[in-house]
Amino acid sequence: MRDILKRALPQADETALDRFETYHRLLAEWNERMNLTAITDPVEVAEKHFADSLAALPYLKPGMQVIDVGTGAGFPGVPLLIMEPKLELTLADSLHKRLTFLDALLKELGLTATLVHGRAEDLGQDRLYRERFDAALSRAVANLPVLLELTTPFVKVGGSAIAYKGDAAEELQNAKSAAFLLHVKLRSEELASDLGKRCLIFADKTAPTPKQYPRKAGTPNKKPL
Repeated sequence: MRDILKRALPQADETALDRFETYHRLLAEWNERMNLTAITDPVEVAEKHFADSLAALPYLKPGMQVIDVGTGAGFPGVPLLIMEPKLELTLADSLHKRLTFLDALLKELGLTATLVHGRAEDLGQDRLYRERFDAALSRAVANLPVLLELTTPFVKVGGSAIAYKGDAAEELQNAKSAAFLLHVKLRSEELASDLGKRCLIFADKTAPTPKQYPRKAGTPNKKPL
């Protein structure tokens, strides 16, 4: 696994490589007991989970308040924390068992993050989390109008929601109404990738999110903006 990681993560130092090895081991062990990921091949884990998660690293600085919304098995938040341990990271997920895994993982890695259990629609209306973060990350499969409603309420004015996407030209077009309603400006950055077309979509926040967003749990998916 070490050689695979060195090829996939040439920017990682020995300490980071040690942590990625541990991450892979625990992911494989826990995945036998609960459904954390469908990707189990070591090369694919290194490329499609670890390396892909690091795409946002150049845009994050030490000390930034960052939330990973719907983090699942920790992607992209934990790989980013491995590479930049001074991030003030919050990992949010709606399934408690995933957070149990992440708690064990972080302890094994010797890293610190805040774990939050809840749906994005509820957390985004909570004063503890609303408009608190410099960046909100999402690597979920939801369409961009839905992701914007679920992530931008967490972001301070002047911050950005960052969505990991493939070919997102059509989604960007379809998200213009959501961007207007949520007071964000959209831009995209193409990524060099061997995994097909990949990009990061930035929703730069220009004004506070209107109080009615996010709407009640389930509504953003059923009735996208």
